[in-house]
Amino acid sequence: MYIIGENIHIISEKVKEALTARDSEFFMDLAVRQVEAGASAVDINMGPRKKDWAEVFPWIVKAVEQVVDVPLCIDTTNVDGMEAALQNITKAQPILNSTSAEPERLEKIPLLAKKYGAKVIALTMGSSGIPVEADARVNIAVETLIPRALEVGMPVQDLIIDPLVLTTSGCQQYCPHLIGAVQMLQYAWDPAPMISVGLSNVSNAVPNENRPLINRVYLSMLMGVGLQMMIANPFDQKQNDVIRWIENKDTSNPLAAVYNKIAERTGANEEPQPEDFDMSDPEQLAIWKTTQILLNKVIYADAYLNQ
Repeated sequence: MYIIGENIHIISEKVKEALTARDSEFFMDLAVRQVEAGASAVDINMGPRKKDWAEVFPWIVKAVEQVVDVPLCIDTTNVDGMEAALQNITKAQPILNSTSAEPERLEKIPLLAKKYGAKVIALTMGSSGIPVEADARVNIAVETLIPRALEVGMPVQDLIIDPLVLTTSGCQQYCPHLIGAVQMLQYAWDPAPMISVGLSNVSNAVPNENRPLINRVYLSMLMGVGLQMMIANPFDQKQNDVIRWIENKDTSNPLAAVYNKIAERTGANEEPQPEDFDMSDPEQLAIWKTTQILLNKVIYADAYLNQ
């Protein structure tokens, strides 16, 4: 699993404070620890930075590149900020996060990526928003995003399609569609572009104590249909265990066997079954309940594990 470490994110109060103080040591340490924990790239989300982008993006890129050699993922809606970052990246091939099928972004960002030899994460979202059905998301990729990349001379291998994870709190009916989109995208073009998701989006607006479990169960489903890249938290050791168990088909302990079974069932277009779980084990019972939420079989509530 190729993990783009998500932890340098302006939504974090500590990141906000460090950015205000221009504390380069904070960002250098956070980047190093993410790579040591297993991140293959580091996401840098500074927000739009409408006022100080010309100074901030070069500053943070230079700081992080002092200590890590992995690709930097420049995560902003500010196209000028993207270019300011790209002008200062000297190591690995960068990633731009993101474009969409909205005309203005689709016009500018692939050209920017081509100019600087960057990869692009492209969201299956148009001017009217995010489509619900899996095939509609795939159609945006096939009819708009991939042709635009090819039009500007980008190789398909530099395009990363993100079919967009939506939160189980308020949008749980869409969670199964994302699984289908990941599965379909692998056969929608030859050669197929890479596919990535923002895993933790599935648990946005969920109580913090339940977020890692929802993320891990969804991850096992997505790995079952072939997901190989994601923006996620590399510090979640239990998540990393799930990745290792599924990649190695390791069923040497009960939890490993359960997560592998979820991946196997999902990959075969089947649903997990009660007999796959030891319901007397509270941890396996919680995993089972989470599968039912993510498959939209049971209506989500913050206290769903206690129901």
